[in-house]
Amino acid sequence: MNLTDVFNSVTGHKRKKRIGRGAGSGHGKTAGRGQKGLGSRTGANYLRGFIGGQTQLKERLPKVGFNNAVHAVVYKPVNLAWLNDNFEDGAVVDFASLRDKGMTIRRGDLVKVLAHGDIAKKLTVKVNAVSKTAKDKIEKAGGSVELLPVAQKAGKATDASAE
Repeated sequence: MNLTDVFNSVTGHKRKKRIGRGAGSGHGKTAGRGQKGLGSRTGANYLRGFIGGQTQLKERLPKVGFNNAVHAVVYKPVNLAWLNDNFEDGAVVDFASLRDKGMTIRRGDLVKVLAHGDIAKKLTVKVNAVSKTAKDKIEKAGGSVELLPVAQKAGKATDASAE
């Protein structure tokens, strides 16, 4: 045993800071919270970015750029190979049939057929958009393509014109 071991055992555990226990403790009266202001109050919650009344950094920096993502038209892609694997010859491909085959199409989604893969079945495709190559392949296989307006999204009645 040497002197450093004794010193470490004595100072190895730092005592808890006891606040609000009188002036003699060194943390009495305001208990380390300062005089007045939001930080001295119970339940103080400064907003993110608040720096003591000084103009916040986000307000001092200029507004930059433009984001056009709000106006973007986003399509759910469907490949020809998937249509060929999941539909029988002569079937009609529309929102309801795509949902039945397990594709997650929610209300408001738009569907676009892409030309990845080949198709050997005669299908009637009723979707919002079709790539030029996919349309050529579908028609070459004996099928047909009917484009629905972009305003007509999944979830809305597609049979309204039939009545």
